[in-house]
Amino acid sequence: MHRHSRRTPAATTVLAASALLLSGCGAADGGGDTDSATGKVAGQVTFQTWNLKARFQKYFDGVIAEFEKKYPGTTVKWIDQPAEGYPQKLSADAAAGTLPDVVNVSPDLAYPLAKAGLALNVGKAAGKYRGEYLDGAWKSNEMPGLSGVYAFPWYLNTGPMFYNKGLFRKAGLDPERPPTTYDRLFADALTMARHSDGKIAMLAGTPSIEDFGRYGVHLMNPQGTAFTFNEPKGVQLLTRYKELYDAGALDSQALTAVAESAGRKFEQQSVAMNPGSALDLANFRRDAPGLYRNIGITDAVNNTGKANMYVQGLMVSAQSRVKPAAVAFAHFVTDRRHQMAFAQQVTVFPSSAGALDDPYFTKEDGTDATRVRVAAAKSLKSAVNYTPVLLSDQMKTALRNAVARALQGKQSPQQALDSAAGECNRLLKTG
Repeated sequence: MHRHSRRTPAATTVLAASALLLSGCGAADGGGDTDSATGKVAGQVTFQTWNLKARFQKYFDGVIAEFEKKYPGTTVKWIDQPAEGYPQKLSADAAAGTLPDVVNVSPDLAYPLAKAGLALNVGKAAGKYRGEYLDGAWKSNEMPGLSGVYAFPWYLNTGPMFYNKGLFRKAGLDPERPPTTYDRLFADALTMARHSDGKIAMLAGTPSIEDFGRYGVHLMNPQGTAFTFNEPKGVQLLTRYKELYDAGALDSQALTAVAESAGRKFEQQSVAMNPGSALDLANFRRDAPGLYRNIGITDAVNNTGKANMYVQGLMVSAQSRVKPAAVAFAHFVTDRRHQMAFAQQVTVFPSSAGALDDPYFTKEDGTDATRVRVAAAKSLKSAVNYTPVLLSDQMKTALRNAVARALQGKQSPQQALDSAAGECNRLLKTG
């Protein structure tokens, strides 16, 4: 299912960050003519997913057959695109005026389509359904500078943290009380580095945009026209990470680490905390029983009381000629019953209100998958999507490079973040 990484539980998504390059001006509300979304549910709906057919054909064939039976006179043509090149495919379809009626998107992919007037404002056209979804999931498809919501929330994920209780114990830290705030994280990390003579690092990765968000930094101005992560709180976060790096509390290879190498360090017990998934837990059980016996599972550290939410949605094309049927189908796929059924086939979570209270997400049965599922579901109820929809891959690279310069002492944290924010804002204006 799309690309995956250790930042999200197994077999699920990392939000694609490639911005679509679309020309032309959108409608004032970004959503085109919403009135025609009401009317008879009939006609052929084209439905595009993102790398799901190979594993879930039976599930989607069943959903489509159900829909066609419920609404006589409708047919659904299902198109599945490969993971690679999906943003480019959307961009090409948008430019050619050939967007499918219902399209699987993440918020960052929906944004340029909404801005160009190609995404239906479902907040207007289908606002009566809002109460069926988690508030944070519904709001994740609000777009900066536009009024409304531009996709139905679909499946969610979040990244619980693993920690090594044995390494906590050796450092004199309470293995049953992992850090939940950044102040505690930084203090515990310095304690661990000191007790291990710098041999054990708390973390293997540098701060990402999500960390800035979870720290409480305002990432953009309210209008969504400029990045502001170089505000004092952002500088404070990077300054604290520099302290960790200098003390050996951040792994020495953190500047060049990728998720896989960070995971290996954790498995080798030279790093005490790392994002993970149910798949990782099963691997630890098989390959690193010493680590597995000491595994703790906790939410990713935050100062906001809210975990990070990765979200996928279903967008309806504003140019669809069968809007009533397209809206009906997007809602049908994302209703509670179908989301619950999908979540039981793969490690994802429903965005439906109340669904996370189901025993499937609350009761442990002793298996590794359930341990992670219950921990993640608990945190998702109030989670938010911290990554700005306007943040492109180029912008992420600019921030990552600035963080590296600050940690190496080549620039002060303020200078580095000023530089990154300036570059991101330049890209924002020219993008």
